Amino acid sequence: MQSIISAGDAELVEEQEEEVGHVWYIPHHGVYHPKKPGKIRVVFDCSARYKGTSLNDHLLQGPDQINSLVGVLCRFRNEKIAIMCDIERMFHRFRVAEQDRDFLRFLWWKNDDIDSNPVVYKMRVHLFGAVSSPGCANYGLKRIAKDNQQYGSDVVYFVNRNLYVDDGLKSVESVSKAIKLIQGVRDLCAEGNLRLHKCVSNSRDTMESMPISKQAQGIKDLDLSSSDLPVERALGVEWCGESDSFQFKPAIRNHSPTRRGILSTVASIFDPLGFLAPLVLCGKRILQEMCKKGMEWDEPLPDNLSTKWESWLSEIPKLADLKIRRCYKPESFEDLKKVELHHFSDARLTGYGQCSYLRLVDVHSNIHCSFVLGKARVTPLKPVTVPRLELQAAVTSIKVSNFLNKELDYENIGNFYGTDSKVVLGYIGNNARRFHIYVANHIQRIKDASVAEQ
Repeated sequence: MQSIISAGDAELVEEQEEEVGHVWYIPHHGVYHPKKPGKIRVVFDCSARYKGTSLNDHLLQGPDQINSLVGVLCRFRNEKIAIMCDIERMFHRFRVAEQDRDFLRFLWWKNDDIDSNPVVYKMRVHLFGAVSSPGCANYGLKRIAKDNQQYGSDVVYFVNRNLYVDDGLKSVESVSKAIKLIQGVRDLCAEGNLRLHKCVSNSRDTMESMPISKQAQGIKDLDLSSSDLPVERALGVEWCGESDSFQFKPAIRNHSPTRRGILSTVASIFDPLGFLAPLVLCGKRILQEMCKKGMEWDEPLPDNLSTKWESWLSEIPKLADLKIRRCYKPESFEDLKKVELHHFSDARLTGYGQCSYLRLVDVHSNIHCSFVLGKARVTPLKPVTVPRLELQAAVTSIKVSNFLNKELDYENIGNFYGTDSKVVLGYIGNNARRFHIYVANHIQRIKDASVAEQ
């Protein structure tokens, strides 16, 4: 039993308890990650149905208290010193009320003796696989932060805003702030019997201040004075601590060139910040052309699309050469005096999109621009005119602007919008004419969040 689940997380059900009250048995299986050899995560299938119902059907998900993954990644780029950490077995740190544990029963072999008959256990903690677990765990974590304000506003803010489930990402101005923040978060988590571990930073001084037991696996055996810092995964995005840059090495499997295989290949490129949006859009366009032709899931590609697909696949290995600086600021930048977001949108008959750049000005009037976020979409299958697509792209810029203004930790951000469509500019500047509902609704969304001068 201890080989898959910690002894304190489950308890043996005595024989006399077997049929007392309402009970539920949950099937479970191990999940293995190819990049984490030797590790297993036990997932309980709370969606498994018996007589037409499942445990998840009767659990409440609760309010969504999980921070935006894209927002956490965007804030991770704000300052020069980056830190990343993880809360060990977060769901299993929060107990289930004793009267509810009979709904978390499962079968396993006593003392791991697989030659014996399986016996009944029940979990004492929240499960990976239960729809209620993320809400309960996140509420518990935020409650710990609320009840322990003595650790300081920076520590509480980190717990409330810079954790995505159990992964924490944060960037700060100096090494001293990074060391103080990590220690504070560790102490706060300890108040709730949570253990912070897998800590990593792009600063060697910060890493040397951490106990080896708290460092990430790839750091523990390194000589920090001479060895290069390894590549870590920051919420699924590869981050090289040595060069302090994001990089891409998509593991494209050799799927068959069918609609099913192409969908699997395109969807396997994880790019939440839109660095690869133009490339991914080309793959999506090929998939859309197959849908237009009404091709079946396992029907092979016709010759004209096969050539495009092979050309697209040949571009993927070149992503290994792409590196994007994590921090928005260059090393020489001083304190900021002006922060601006510039949003550009465009459209054509095959697709539309937008990109946002951060323009920073420091106290010495040095200027630096960084790419922040990009979005690209294929056009709908239903025919749409180019002016309407340009308008849709402009609305996408407004949505991204609202998101970034909420997520980025900068004050007094100026926003500016760019489009090459005179039709869209005419729509926005026209207050005398009434438009069709589609156009009027889109214009109203733009005007609600901006003024014509922007």
